[in-house]
Amino acid sequence: MKTTKLAILAILIFSCSTKPKYDVLILNGTIYDGSGGKPYQADIGISGDRIVEIGKLDRKSSEEVIDATGMAVSPGFIDMHTHLEPIMELPMMESMLRQGVTFALGGPDGGGPWPFGEYLDSLESFPLGINVGYLTGHNSIRKEVMGMEDRKPSPEELEKMESMVSSAMDAGAFGISTGLKYLPGTFSEVEEVIALSKKAAEKGGIYTSHLREEGLGLLAAVREAVSISKEADIPVVLTHHKAIGVKMWGASKLTLAIVDSARSQGLNILIDQYPYAASHTGISVLIPSWALEGNKFAERVQDPALKDSIKSGIVFNILNDRGGSDLRRIQFSKVEWQPDLEGKTLHDWALESGLEPSVENGAELVIKAQLNGGTGTIFHAMDEQDVENIMKHPVTMIGSDGRLSKPGDGHPHPRAYGTFPRVLGVYVREKKLIPLETAIYKMTGLSAKSLGLKNRGEIAVGKIADITIFDPGKVIDQATFSDPHQYPLGIEYVIVNGIPAVESQALTGKTSGKVIRKNRQ
Repeated sequence: MKTTKLAILAILIFSCSTKPKYDVLILNGTIYDGSGGKPYQADIGISGDRIVEIGKLDRKSSEEVIDATGMAVSPGFIDMHTHLEPIMELPMMESMLRQGVTFALGGPDGGGPWPFGEYLDSLESFPLGINVGYLTGHNSIRKEVMGMEDRKPSPEELEKMESMVSSAMDAGAFGISTGLKYLPGTFSEVEEVIALSKKAAEKGGIYTSHLREEGLGLLAAVREAVSISKEADIPVVLTHHKAIGVKMWGASKLTLAIVDSARSQGLNILIDQYPYAASHTGISVLIPSWALEGNKFAERVQDPALKDSIKSGIVFNILNDRGGSDLRRIQFSKVEWQPDLEGKTLHDWALESGLEPSVENGAELVIKAQLNGGTGTIFHAMDEQDVENIMKHPVTMIGSDGRLSKPGDGHPHPRAYGTFPRVLGVYVREKKLIPLETAIYKMTGLSAKSLGLKNRGEIAVGKIADITIFDPGKVIDQATFSDPHQYPLGIEYVIVNGIPAVESQALTGKTSGKVIRKNRQ
């Protein structure tokens, strides 16, 4: 019997009606859209990498359905300050992905990759768990042109560095980062930084800065950053903003007043922050910069007079800066030459060495550590009230300052695993410091706007489907300073470019992250 035209038409209609309308359908969730506005109940339909519909969609068909009953549905979190150096060994970026992060900004503190474009080109061949973008680093560029020399650049050298910044911007950099506390950036004068920042500004970039000082010189360093914003006409982010050292506790009130004053004059000054009262960097931060210039530290400590000056500078920094005036506040995170020190403090090391745990003996051990290749170090030298003051400020975003980590490797700062869930669990739910919609805005919409991420950081039709779904009553960090290798709780689903990467707190194994370039979105 021949099939009639009417029967064929019926079959086609039936086939079309049964074809799933969406690739992913999120039902029954409470949507926090990333704007800072009040949440609302709705379903979300995703096709490909885009949000295509928001509304009452429970009768629509989908390849995959996520029941988000009782959960918050947020844009994927944007990490404004990340150390992605191990990315080619850890392309899944699980320590960040499990926090709900879908975009991470690398190349901070002046340490961006070089050659910039070649690095991003090579990274595109890796199966990335989340999206990444990069800043170009002042320290990397200066070192390439001038080595570790403590001097002004010649006109030719400055021109070369300016050209390198422009080249990186053309290759997709989101801006320029500086690490003016670190070598060789600490040797630069503000005029050099302004000249390079102008090149980033010409192509829509931002400037982020590990300030020249975060301890006793903090206020002057914030004012320097403001002057760079004004002279280079560039948005400035005071990155991982903090007040270091007992003598500076409470100084956040003054730094935030400087930010407010600058913004009232039309300058675009922003902040990012991690939610911990402890920082992390190399132990060399306790050593006077001049002692490290030209990689001649080992030679200088052989000279008794120079060694006395170096030791005196370290003692000063232990008492007044990151040392927090107590050897117990200086904790080792990574010690390749003596791994048994990881997790222990400078106080512990002194006792194990048969030394009185005095500041002077601590300084001797800092010298020993540097001669052996240095250490990764956690400095418990901040005040919780400053952390809270900074977090409440309306232009503060969230950045982990975490390094990509995997369980069992060293003793990292817990921020590597817990930054975003800690904000949600501790500062929103437990302390009620800020409302949930405000916290999410600081993690998503505000960050996307500052970076010029036009299609991310917001839940809206047409936007890219980077989405994090979490339980607001359970979300919490588990990583601690004594036991850091612990993933958070309550981050139930993470969707990257429309593809679920985390489902029911477990990795799916799908890698849909991309290298995002500022001027090629």
